[in-house]
Amino acid sequence: MREFVLLQGDEACALGAIKAGCRFFAGYPITPATEIAETMARELPKVGGTFIQMEDEIGSAAAIIGASLAGEKSMTATSGPGFSLMQEAIGYAAMTEAPTVIVNVQRGGPSTGMPTKPAQGDIMQARWGTHGDHQIIAIYPSNVEEVYKYIITAFNYAELYRTPVIFLMDEILGHMRESVYLPYDSEIMEVQRVGEAEIAEEDIFHPFEGDDQMMATPLVRMGKSRFHVSGLVHDESGFPVGSPSDSERLLRRLDNKIRLHSDEIVIYDEYMTEDAEILVLAYGSVARSAIKAVKMAREDKINVGLFKPVTIWPFPSTRLRQLLKKVSAVIVAEMNLGQILYEVSRLNKRGAKIEHVSKVSGELITPQEVLDAISKVKSEIMDL
Repeated sequence: MREFVLLQGDEACALGAIKAGCRFFAGYPITPATEIAETMARELPKVGGTFIQMEDEIGSAAAIIGASLAGEKSMTATSGPGFSLMQEAIGYAAMTEAPTVIVNVQRGGPSTGMPTKPAQGDIMQARWGTHGDHQIIAIYPSNVEEVYKYIITAFNYAELYRTPVIFLMDEILGHMRESVYLPYDSEIMEVQRVGEAEIAEEDIFHPFEGDDQMMATPLVRMGKSRFHVSGLVHDESGFPVGSPSDSERLLRRLDNKIRLHSDEIVIYDEYMTEDAEILVLAYGSVARSAIKAVKMAREDKINVGLFKPVTIWPFPSTRLRQLLKKVSAVIVAEMNLGQILYEVSRLNKRGAKIEHVSKVSGELITPQEVLDAISKVKSEIMDL
């Protein structure tokens, strides 16, 4: 029998990370992510891992990059203000292709905002927070079981694509408790660091040599082989270069290694979309209210379905574009002023009616509020 446990979202995040092979955590306490650090402090030493409380979030992000280059799967966790401080280091991890996972349990903002209230205001920051052209992978589950499952996916993506991965949660998801079945070990795919057996200690390793699929060479830990790491534009050996051709090749490869593999990366869920004339799009905790609203609307004989992005970045544009061609209206429900609304509007070439359900009060959007939007849109469609 699978183990049946009662877990808090933050606890599930920490335990899933350890199951994925995380053995180093550096962080600074911040509501509503502190329970992740507390769980890591308790559980990591039991598996030979290291927990360190840093002086701030800048140091935390830098520490996990160093740990990753030294050979350990590493993670940090924070909330809005700390996530803002980490942006330069996230860019450094992207440039140095250091596999890391950064958890952001979102709260109301800007600034100190509402530390104990939920929000989804960091969606665009996760994509564009650090400077320069870059791709990012950002995953956002909607229940505690998914937190455990997808934090493992986050670590696997970090290793496969040698990139920082942003793991988004919100205060409700971080602090809620649910009974979940933990997967068997045989059901968990864990991507390991590879290639060390083939590298002699005296060899000079080229860690930034991309293959024909624009992927970087699998990372070998520092100390096993000699290589250079720099946030400057660099060649395959890691040493800085200044030629336009080298700069162009590197930056396009960093972009292509995620963009050209987006179909393999994107994760989404659908519910009753086959015959839907109205589509509800929601993610994170709001998706829980949305699926309830869809069930209620179906009881009223309204053909409505749910589209739930799990990977927020890369955004599942291809599938959503297909659905938007079939429906008459789409309702976007989110705890911000319209961050994913922009993405939906951009993809809505056929001109389906768009309704936005937005809340920034620090309260969850309720099923009734989504249902009211469904009923409103249905009435407007019938009047056309």
